[in-house]
Amino acid sequence: MTDRAARLDIALMHHPVLNKAGETIGSAVTNLDLHDIARAARTYGVERYYVATPYRDQHELISEIIGHWQHGHGASYNPARKEALSIISVVYGLDAIVSDITDRRGQKPFIVGTSARSQKAESSFRDVRNHIAEDSSPVLLLFGTAHGLAPEIMNQADCFLPPIRGKSAYNHLSVRSAVSIILDRLLGLE
Repeated sequence: MTDRAARLDIALMHHPVLNKAGETIGSAVTNLDLHDIARAARTYGVERYYVATPYRDQHELISEIIGHWQHGHGASYNPARKEALSIISVVYGLDAIVSDITDRRGQKPFIVGTSARSQKAESSFRDVRNHIAEDSSPVLLLFGTAHGLAPEIMNQADCFLPPIRGKSAYNHLSVRSAVSIILDRLLGLE
C-alpha cells in the first residue's frame, strides 16, 4: 500500500467551485475539512493534501489552525493530529499544485477529478486503483467544495471517478465523507 499511496496527492479546491445556481465562486475553508481529510489522507499514506484557495485571509486562518496543532498546546495534547496536519500544503490554485508535484516528483501528475454527477471521461475505481498501482507517474485526486468543481478545473482533469452512489436517490455527501470513501476504494486493503 505504501508505494501506491506515495504516488498519490489529493487537493481540496475552494476556488473555482460552483454554488447552487451553477455560478463560479470561492468557498470558505472549514476546520472540519482540514482535520478530517488530513486524518483520512494520513491513514491511507497520501503524501500531500493540498488546500487551494486564492484568499489571503483563508491562508491566514489555515495557518492559525495548523499552527495550534503543530506548535501550540495542541501539538503536545494530540500528537496524532499534529502528524496528520503536517501533510497539508496551502496553495493559491491548481497551477501551484501541479507545479509543486512536477518539481517534487519529476513529472506532471495524472489528474483525476471527482464529482457527485456523472462525467463523460469516467474511469472505474478499479482502473484508477490499477493505474496508481502499476504506473509510476504521480496522481493528483481533485475534490471540490460547495457544489463541485467549476468547469475550468474540470477541463484540466485527465479522467473522472464515477460518483459515489448509495442505495437511495439522495446524493449529497460531505466532501470529508467522499474523500474517505474514495481513498479506501483506491488505496484500501482488499
